[in-house]
Amino acid sequence: MKMTVIGCGYLGATHAACMAELGHEVLGMDLDIDKVHTLNSGKAPIFERGLDDLLAKHTATGRLKFTASYAEAAEFADLHFVGVGTPQQTATGAYDLTYLFDAVTKLAPGLTRPAVVAVKSTVPVGTAPRVAELLREHAPCGDLVEVAWNPEFLRESFAVEDTLRPDRLVLGFNTENSWAELLLRQAFAKIIDAGTPTIVTDWATAELAKGAANSFLATKISFINAMSEVCEKSGANVTELADVLGHDIRIGRRGMRPGLGFGGGCLPKDLRGFITRAGELGADEAVGILREADAVNTRRRQRVIDLAREMLGSDLRGKRITVWGAAFKPETDDIRDSPALAVAQQLHDLGATVTVTDPKALDNARKVHPELDYADDPVAAVEDADLLIHLTEWPQFAHIDPKQLATLAHNPKVIDGRGTLNPDPWREAGWMTRALGRH
Repeated sequence: MKMTVIGCGYLGATHAACMAELGHEVLGMDLDIDKVHTLNSGKAPIFERGLDDLLAKHTATGRLKFTASYAEAAEFADLHFVGVGTPQQTATGAYDLTYLFDAVTKLAPGLTRPAVVAVKSTVPVGTAPRVAELLREHAPCGDLVEVAWNPEFLRESFAVEDTLRPDRLVLGFNTENSWAELLLRQAFAKIIDAGTPTIVTDWATAELAKGAANSFLATKISFINAMSEVCEKSGANVTELADVLGHDIRIGRRGMRPGLGFGGGCLPKDLRGFITRAGELGADEAVGILREADAVNTRRRQRVIDLAREMLGSDLRGKRITVWGAAFKPETDDIRDSPALAVAQQLHDLGATVTVTDPKALDNARKVHPELDYADDPVAAVEDADLLIHLTEWPQFAHIDPKQLATLAHNPKVIDGRGTLNPDPWREAGWMTRALGRH
């Protein structure tokens, strides 16, 4: 099939490359000329495992191309995936749909024959009718342009795997047995034939799917982090408690990771966007548990600050603190709403000299937080430090020899904000250790 992907950021570039991998002829469209040139050279503008390989493979064969022209995209195919960003409005917490409506409005004039516009962007429920209205107003084909909803459920650093082998496929339509459904089933034929559960539903349910899924996951993470607070007060071990709960098949261990909490460009935004939209619909009381999940998550960052003060004294001015981690999670260079950088920034504001190290995210961190110090080598970063704080669980951090570090640090003290450092060898090497949810 021929298809386009409108918007080639993290979601769109991944989707375009994976659709080419499934055998389709794909044209990605983005207004950022520099991004288009980068993608056409077979490279991703972000770090995502496996994405560069797919881009290089399919741009080389010509199966995958990128353009900055809406007219070219409209002419190229009759199936158009839309994956533009829907950032959070700072004042209200609601989704900003400016980019989505702008993309639809600019694509529409080129739709001179029947087409399907399948939106993947995360939106508040009730957006699909407005997209259909814009297409009727601006597309020469009017009602012959059908709208479908196809939410994504990608995990950063696993986006390629999640696109090619998803755990479910959600397709939302306004009518039963539509041409849009036929076209999308053809597009995802290999995925469907592989046995992927496929849920065909209405627009509203498909729109709710991503926000509801992320809100549930956020609640699960915040629940175990609330238990972490109880464990610290009682002397219990939150990691072992999570194991106990995880063996209950009704609960499950997956996703229930105690520590600093969640961040990134999806979970916090989708949680707050879901809460805001529920309030607009008059269901504000129904999402009280989600507001508390957000509050618990925010408290985790302050708890690290409190631990730093317990270990170094209330006045952090002049203290040298090393932070392992800048990305919001390992295997990505994404620093959006990064808990690690939020803690580093707060420590800096309290007067500490903060040095941050990360395998992939330092360039992005420098642009947003030039006031912090940075080091490429996590070992060298510990030299003369009064405190080491582990805030992004990159696997390589867990394999660094604490004995070597102890000879470099001014004061061998460490806070494990992610619970992935084995405390025994650290203590044997002379480190004073603290961790969220355990002693």
